[in-house]
Amino acid sequence: MITPGYAQEMARYNAWQNSQLASVIEVMDEDVLTQDRKAFFGSILGTLNHLLWSDQIWLSRFDPALPKPEGPDTELCPTGMAWCAARRECDGAIKDWAHGLRQEALDADLSWYSGIMQRAVTTPLAQTVVHFFNHQTHHRGQVHAMLTSAGYDAPVTDLILMPEDV
Repeated sequence: MITPGYAQEMARYNAWQNSQLASVIEVMDEDVLTQDRKAFFGSILGTLNHLLWSDQIWLSRFDPALPKPEGPDTELCPTGMAWCAARRECDGAIKDWAHGLRQEALDADLSWYSGIMQRAVTTPLAQTVVHFFNHQTHHRGQVHAMLTSAGYDAPVTDLILMPEDV
C-alpha cells in the first residue's frame, strides 16, 4: 500500500504546513484564535489543538515509548504560542518516527484500544498511517478556511509546491 518513503515525505509535508501555520498563529490575537467559529472543534485554536492531540495519540500507538496526550483534545495548549512550541516538538517526533519506519512494520497490523469505539481495534499499519496523514490534511483545511474567513492570508498547501529544503 505505502512505503517508508511515503511516510517520510508526508512527515516533511506535515512539518512544512505546520511551520507555515505557526508563522500566522504567532502574530494573531488570542481572541481571534479562540473565537467560536461554529466549526466542529469551535475555534482555530480548538481545531489546531485537536489535530495536535490526535497526532500525539497516534504517535503513542505507533511507538508506545512516546507519551500520550493529557486532557481534552481541544484544550491541549491554552495559547497560540504554546501550540506553536508543542507543534514543533510533535513534528520533530513524527519525522523521527517516519525515518525509523520499516516496510516490515507497515506490512503488519497495529492493535490499540479505541476510546471513540470503546473497544480494541486492529488495522493494517499502512492503512492507519495513511489515515494519520489524511487526518492532518483534513483539519488543516478547516483551519485554512477559518483563517481566510478571519481575514488572514492562509499559507499555500499544495504538496507539489513544497520546497526541497524543508
